[in-house]
Amino acid sequence: MLKRTTTLLIATGLVGCAANKANQIEPVDAQTLNASLAQQQDQLVTLINTNQETQAQALTALNQKVEQLSADMTKMAARKAQPAEKMVVQVPVECDPSPIGDKFVLGAVENVYIDEYKTSFETRIDTGAESSSLDAQNIILFERDGKQWVRFDVFTNGADQPAQTFESKVERFVRIKQEADENSDRRPVIHAHLQIGKYKAETDLNLTDRSHLDYQLLLGRKFMQDIAVVDVGQSFIHGKVNPSVAK
Repeated sequence: MLKRTTTLLIATGLVGCAANKANQIEPVDAQTLNASLAQQQDQLVTLINTNQETQAQALTALNQKVEQLSADMTKMAARKAQPAEKMVVQVPVECDPSPIGDKFVLGAVENVYIDEYKTSFETRIDTGAESSSLDAQNIILFERDGKQWVRFDVFTNGADQPAQTFESKVERFVRIKQEADENSDRRPVIHAHLQIGKYKAETDLNLTDRSHLDYQLLLGRKFMQDIAVVDVGQSFIHGKVNPSVAK
């Protein structure tokens, strides 16, 4: 019994000693404590200053954007308040000269009035032909007062109506060579007065049988030279001359 009691007392003493050592705190002197507090204070002040500078920069940038937006809104309001500006378009005093000058435009086909025959013909305007020609039938050459004349028939009212006979002085003769014929065709040339729309002109016409062609009258390059240009995409640009008012 005594042995057990002694052993218990020894064990209790050991436990108490261990607990006292665990709860024991080493003392810190005032200088070390103050230095540690000062260091922590400096770190805290530095962190606060850094955050304040970052916030100040962000606030400055935001204020600049607000000021710019306010200035833009002020300008827009001022523009709306002002009357709209009128655009002034400078109009040249003189227009650029026409590339065709004073020439008038002809279509590929036009109505041409011949004063000598008091009728209009649907006429082929052909830049590929050099001279102009008129469909004439029964061509007879004769002499009058020592000069060469020609008598011929023209279907002034269409091929289904009787032809009219005309006489004209021969200005000269021309030789026309057809592509399919090796022999040249000697044709009498007469003078005639033409009118296309409001345009009047004089020209020479050679007489030949054109009954196999679509148009009784053909105007070539010599007629158009220096006075007209041809727009092959158009026809009957100038309309038809009224014989009752044509002079």
